[in-house]
Formats: sequence, C-alpha cells, structure tokens
Amino acid sequence: MSDRARKLLEDALSLTDDERLDLADQLLSSLPADAEWLSELERRARRALADPGGGETWDVVERRLAARVASR
Repeated sequence: MSDRARKLLEDALSLTDDERLDLADQLLSSLPADAEWLSELERRARRALADPGGGETWDVVERRLAARVASR
C-alpha cells in the first residue's frame, strides 16, 4: 500500500460507521464492472428469488464461517 493510500485509510477509519459505509459504497461503485462477476450475481439473484425459502439461515452460515476461521 502506498503512503498516500495509508493516509487515506487512516483518515477513512476516523469517519463514523455511516460515513465509512457510504465511502466504501462510492469506492466500490467507481470500479469497472466485471462482466463475469455480474453474470454470477444475476444467476444467484434469480436462484434466490425462485426459492425464497431456500438457502441457509444466518445462524447456520455464521457458525460455519466461525468454525472455518477458528481452524486456521
């Protein structure tokens, strides 16, 4: 990371949660879209909308992720 980027990060971390969220959204929106990733997002969205009751609850996902992180 460059010195300039480190300074920007330091400044950004001093913002409120809402300000950081807005900044992150703006930064991500400024990046060029990856056609392959957008296609994958659309596929996943269609799948989720087709079966709103499908998938896993947040509790299940959170436990699985916590176990994965703990095993590292």
